[in-house]
Amino acid sequence: MKLPKFQLFRKRSIWARKVLQVLFFLLTAFISINHTLVRNGGGLSFLSSASLHALCPFGGVETMAQLLMTGTLIQKVRASSVILLDLVLILSLLLGPVFCGWVCPLGTVQEWIGKLGRKWFGNKMYNQFIPHKLDRVLRYLRYGVLAWVLYVTFTSASLVFQNYDPYFALFNFWTGEVSITALLILESILLLSLLVERPWCKYACPFGALLGISNLFRFFTIRRDAGSCNLKGDACSTLCPMNIEISKHTVIRDHQCITCMECTSEACCPAKNTIYLGLGGME
Repeated sequence: MKLPKFQLFRKRSIWARKVLQVLFFLLTAFISINHTLVRNGGGLSFLSSASLHALCPFGGVETMAQLLMTGTLIQKVRASSVILLDLVLILSLLLGPVFCGWVCPLGTVQEWIGKLGRKWFGNKMYNQFIPHKLDRVLRYLRYGVLAWVLYVTFTSASLVFQNYDPYFALFNFWTGEVSITALLILESILLLSLLVERPWCKYACPFGALLGISNLFRFFTIRRDAGSCNLKGDACSTLCPMNIEISKHTVIRDHQCITCMECTSEACCPAKNTIYLGLGGME
């Protein structure tokens, strides 16, 4: 039985994703700046409780063990983080890690810098500097980071990851709250983004590691119709920000897929209805 196709956003590029990325980046920046201004006697006081910690769904992951065992949240984590986590997980079960590909401001900044790298080195070289075998191994490091963060957070009952978090550093670098370590990690990520697209997402993001698991059983998946596929140029694999070899599969269940949908656009696949969002299945 042929599964139905959902050819959403069949455009030269996925403009809706780009609009949402800009909006969520501006929202996060506004809330962070306003939070600083309020503490110094300015800003919009009615939004004073809004902060980066309140907007971060990963805080819900970090506090989950303590929340289940004691009914309390770890230091600095807000109840909104748990609510956001629930919403993100529901979306992930349906569509995969759309939070990573459509919402996360740190991922967006890496993509913006990556556009410079792609312009300098070209599509054939950019995002291809790390040897394939080494790249495959490095992609599992983020699961080690996830395990470490959860263990250290639970045993210390505090938000230890803040001292290493590039997301926190990106939107707080002007304050005295950011550790030197976090700033150095952020700087390294931004520089690496000129060579590798989304290096933090690929190799180190603990939240991305958790959401990536949803690709194994998500309801809707990226699919490739091998019958109408024209492999000339292999653009779908070359332009994939996560280096997924889309042209070698009919169902994309790679744990690194961020559901950016770029492979479904005309820029990646000129053959209509070849790569599309469809009901899940196995190859």
